[in-house]
Amino acid sequence: MANLILSRVKAGDLELKEKVVSINRVVKTTKGGRAFSFSALVVVGNEAGVVGHGLGKAKEVQEAITKGIEDAKKNLIKVPVMHGTIPHDQFAKEGAAKVLIKPAAHGTGVIAGGSMRAVLESAGITDVLAKSLGSANPHNVVKATFRALATLREPIAVSKTRNISLKKVFNG
Repeated sequence: MANLILSRVKAGDLELKEKVVSINRVVKTTKGGRAFSFSALVVVGNEAGVVGHGLGKAKEVQEAITKGIEDAKKNLIKVPVMHGTIPHDQFAKEGAAKVLIKPAAHGTGVIAGGSMRAVLESAGITDVLAKSLGSANPHNVVKATFRALATLREPIAVSKTRNISLKKVFNG
């Protein structure tokens, strides 16, 4: 995330819920045979605007998940959630994965595919339309979704910058 301004959050006193997005068995062929290990992609969030993702690698599945959770707690960001949806449309890319996220009316639900759904639900977004384009690689889809959520702008900040009323910026 090169020139991206993130609103980082400390995991200390937050009650975070974990979701395992994907578990991958990795085989390394050595002179003595095959060595198996696991990598786990995990998303954590408090379902109230804070979300993070992490990757854990270990010889055992449970250990990989635990490491992934610890990594995710180090990468928490704050997401502007208004009335259960996002304030505006957002598009983001990571590798060959592209994601498009749009706000939706109350009662729509989370219309999103697998790994995107985990990130959006962990962030506390209840009504959103989302589409994953390009690569379906869960790692890049999660990173692209994370990038899209991190670059969302607060309607209050936008109204102050433009010197216009909040109602003109966001009809909610």
